[in-house]
Amino acid sequence: MALAPTQATSPTATTATATATATATGRNALSTLSGNFQTFLTLLMTQLQNQDPTAPLDTNEFTSQLVQFASVEQQIATNRSLSQLIDLTQSGQVLQSSAMVGRRVEVASDRLALQNGTATVKFTAPTDAPVTVIVTNSAGVKVAEQLVQANTGSNQWTWNGRNSSGTQLRDGAYGVVVIGSNADGSAKALPFTVLGTATGVEQKDNAIKLQIGSLTVDFDKVKAVAPATAN
Repeated sequence: MALAPTQATSPTATTATATATATATGRNALSTLSGNFQTFLTLLMTQLQNQDPTAPLDTNEFTSQLVQFASVEQQIATNRSLSQLIDLTQSGQVLQSSAMVGRRVEVASDRLALQNGTATVKFTAPTDAPVTVIVTNSAGVKVAEQLVQANTGSNQWTWNGRNSSGTQLRDGAYGVVVIGSNADGSAKALPFTVLGTATGVEQKDNAIKLQIGSLTVDFDKVKAVAPATAN
């Protein structure tokens, strides 16, 4: 099944990134503003308690400070409301993004997702020539290596999940690299993406992330999504 290409940065990814930035900035500002508010309140009460009875605080100045007090309180309330709105927006994004679950996706990642014993890498070769695909475990140790005869342009290689000894490995996220050759015969890393089935969506670190088995990527890494299968 062909995957429908997405734009370099999808609307969902752009919105998720902007929302994450706004959330972090807003909450930091709210924390600072709340601290300033408490400091202002303490200073005002201390001033009232220690004013000279024979020379009380000027009425106009006192009124001005009360206006500042109310303004700060209003800003804090507004920021709290904005934070709640951002949280609701992120929840809506998670719900919308969940429509991708169960669909075949293509993402930019230096790891591939072994799902049900298979994983697929899509790479671009500059010429007809053999390339080497190397798969590593979480510790960076090579577990599989295969020489593939590539054609000029787009190519796909599917790993059967077996290591160099023929043992079937567990599903999970594995490192991968595709190595071709320069004109002088020196090694050259080729650009590639990985294919897999989306299994979930999560909100993490103030961002919306896509899960492909044990692999988790940001939405701006999604390059293509297969059309939904008709029932």
